[in-house]
Amino acid sequence: MKHLNLLLVATTLLLSTLVRADEGMWFLMNIERLNHRDMQKMGLQLTSEEIYSINHSSLKDAVVQFNGGCTAELISKDGLVLTNHHCGYDAIAELSSPEKDYLTNGYWAPTRKDELKPSSLYVRFFIRMDDVSKRILAKVNDGMSEDERGKAIQQEIALIEKENNEGGKYTVSVRSFFQGNEFYYFVYQDYKDVRLVGNPPSSVGKFGGDTDNWEWPRHTCDFSMFRIYADANGNPAEYSPNNVPLKPKQHLKINIGGVQENDFAMILGYPGRTNRWMPAAGIDQNVKYAYPAWVEASKLGMDKMKLYMDKSDEVRLNYAGVYAGVANYWKNRQGMIDALTKAGTAKTKAEREALFNEWANKKKNKAVYGNVVATINNYYAKTNLKSRHDTYLSILIRTSNFSVVTYRIGTAIENYIKEPAGSKKDEALAKIQKMVTDLYGTFYIPLEKEVLAAQLNLYVTKGYEAGLSGMMTELAKNNNNDFTNFINTSFNNSVFGSKESLENFLKNPTSEVLSKDPLFMLSSDIMTRYRFRSEEQNKLDAEFQKAYRLLVEGERLADKKGKFYPDANSTLRLTYGKVRSLPADPRNDAKVNYYTTLQGTVAKYKPNDEEFDLPKRLIELNNAKDFGQYADKAGYMPVCFLTDNDITGGNSGSPVLNGKGELIGLAFDGNIEAMAGDVIFDHELQRTINVDIRYVLFIIDKYAGAKHIVDEMDLIK
Repeated sequence: MKHLNLLLVATTLLLSTLVRADEGMWFLMNIERLNHRDMQKMGLQLTSEEIYSINHSSLKDAVVQFNGGCTAELISKDGLVLTNHHCGYDAIAELSSPEKDYLTNGYWAPTRKDELKPSSLYVRFFIRMDDVSKRILAKVNDGMSEDERGKAIQQEIALIEKENNEGGKYTVSVRSFFQGNEFYYFVYQDYKDVRLVGNPPSSVGKFGGDTDNWEWPRHTCDFSMFRIYADANGNPAEYSPNNVPLKPKQHLKINIGGVQENDFAMILGYPGRTNRWMPAAGIDQNVKYAYPAWVEASKLGMDKMKLYMDKSDEVRLNYAGVYAGVANYWKNRQGMIDALTKAGTAKTKAEREALFNEWANKKKNKAVYGNVVATINNYYAKTNLKSRHDTYLSILIRTSNFSVVTYRIGTAIENYIKEPAGSKKDEALAKIQKMVTDLYGTFYIPLEKEVLAAQLNLYVTKGYEAGLSGMMTELAKNNNNDFTNFINTSFNNSVFGSKESLENFLKNPTSEVLSKDPLFMLSSDIMTRYRFRSEEQNKLDAEFQKAYRLLVEGERLADKKGKFYPDANSTLRLTYGKVRSLPADPRNDAKVNYYTTLQGTVAKYKPNDEEFDLPKRLIELNNAKDFGQYADKAGYMPVCFLTDNDITGGNSGSPVLNGKGELIGLAFDGNIEAMAGDVIFDHELQRTINVDIRYVLFIIDKYAGAKHIVDEMDLIK
């Protein structure tokens, strides 16, 4: 009995999620019940109703999801939106040209008529959410297969979404949480007329480049500004010169009084994905198989793109967004490998799972949970090589346009050929022609050929253990694993090899020519292999999905007093903590290592360097100490600061708020020492890197001379 009691104590200690204030990405609807008292103790001065309300305006109305992958906030009564520079990067690059290079030189609209509309950009407002777990789970039972369970859930989800979209006015999304143990629906409203207002030059907005990415101390002014437009009644509308700036329900006031260590800090945003419940074997798979492949293939793609981007401003602008996205994850994945290895995260998780397994195999639990850990471990053991293969293939697709685009356009042409003559056929041709114009207008064929050949070389030599397609195996053998000549010949002989040849083919397309086209055949083979799942894999996936769901369910049952938060999945969350320093660092000139200064920025300056160049005017302002009202009371110009909030990708652009809900900064990064944060939260090392709102305003006002933009905002000193 004594041994059993000790075991129960140990199990409880290891399984319990002892959430501290700085950990957790919380639902806004649960703040009053789970978080409000803790937040008040730390410095929050708002009620939970002022943060999230269905019936009245609240902070959630001032925070939007930006273009599906970032966060932004409303900072004026006229729909002015603030987000990160890297979140607006694609839109700014699209609007730029070698003659008007807004990405390099910056842009500040002198009037609202000068605000620029990119082709596709939207923001999403969060309206409300609710728990539908009981309703959905009532439709499933233990006798169902995973496929049957999934179909029943999807049918109920479709009903819930239809019931709440008010005839198409809203976008409704039902999402799964805790690996399918809970379900919530979210109601959104999208605005698609979003225009660029201003952005700093890349030497300011991207200062430090890839070298400083995920690093502290940091000196990047990572912001850009947009404006939301609506129809005369404030409703969403497609772009029109007659649209007017949106009058939002709520916008944030901006506090320029500065931050001090241990100040309360709250972040609202749309974190993309965490895997805090990931099993030990899954962590091992990522560290040893998937992530190394990601790093290697990403670096290869970046190197090949860079060769051509450095030679042409037009190519650089056309590929800037793709390159930046690949580079960001390249460094992230290497940081994950290093951090997870150093922290021994897989070992810690394995110890926790061993104790869970003892709980699971007790008489009352065994029937349901007894095989959970064994099933999960079996799944990962049998998919390790597949994970490496799939990663090489996915990065090939991510970095090579012609691995995907040829298939997309070719499939559309196939359907067009089969369509009977008439208006639908004419519409289909028009869509294909637009696709060709839009895509080929940004492609640089020499770059595309080199990236595709290089990635195929890597894929067949490193991913073959999980099985290549018959076509790919034959091509690799015939070309001795070197696709260079094959790709060059294929482009020469393919109707997809240039915009001109494709447009000419569209004048009289035939199925016979298309079916034998080398680039279409290659792209079709790549996409078929990417989507392929064997019956054995489907069985493994189903077993794993059920076991993973039961693991999470069992861990929560074993700790009835636990305070749990769900993994991030691009739904609006709140995280709270404090301004908090890291140990002293000689690279930082600041007196305490929770902030950086403009003087420290200038100290990194390297003339004409791609990553560390600075505008002459910014250096002059620093030398003259001409900081205006944005200087810290100690006299320096603040640049960035640290908090211990729990965030991840998707939180980029999130507002950092003080205890009164006033904007003090803009979240944009994390520190590489805690890169394991998507899997396990490190209370000692994990930090959020934020650009100080005073530096943002200083750049707009003193550096750019765009005070008319600052005048829109409500500043509090």
